[in-house]
Amino acid sequence: MSSSLSQSVVLLDDEESYTELASMLLSGALKCPVHGFLRPTAALKELATLRPAVVVTDFSMPEMNGIEFIRQANLLSPGTVFVMITGNDLSARQDDLDRLQSLRGLLGKPFSWRVLADEILRVWPEGLAPPASQS
Repeated sequence: MSSSLSQSVVLLDDEESYTELASMLLSGALKCPVHGFLRPTAALKELATLRPAVVVTDFSMPEMNGIEFIRQANLLSPGTVFVMITGNDLSARQDDLDRLQSLRGLLGKPFSWRVLADEILRVWPEGLAPPASQS
């Protein structure tokens, strides 16, 4: 199943300057395409076509939160794994987070883009060569 995933990353965060800068830095460091989105609905529209290996999503966004986004994204891109980033305390949502089997990482803001790059490589789907190991 994971063989149909592309060697790309989707980054979803409603902060435009962060999304643009992080996408640029991550694509250079990971040596793979990073598709940045500001709105969950826009990302969902493209997800089935992109079939990314990893999706990084913020928790607090307009339209829907990161948990709802992951629920919907799982249907469109099975096999994709997710990392959630947040500045919020999500301890009250722990049951919801535990039910998301494709959620493999959770990073609390602030963090450096290098920490995010390392987390993406850590959760990279098994059987799919991590982008930094490509020649």
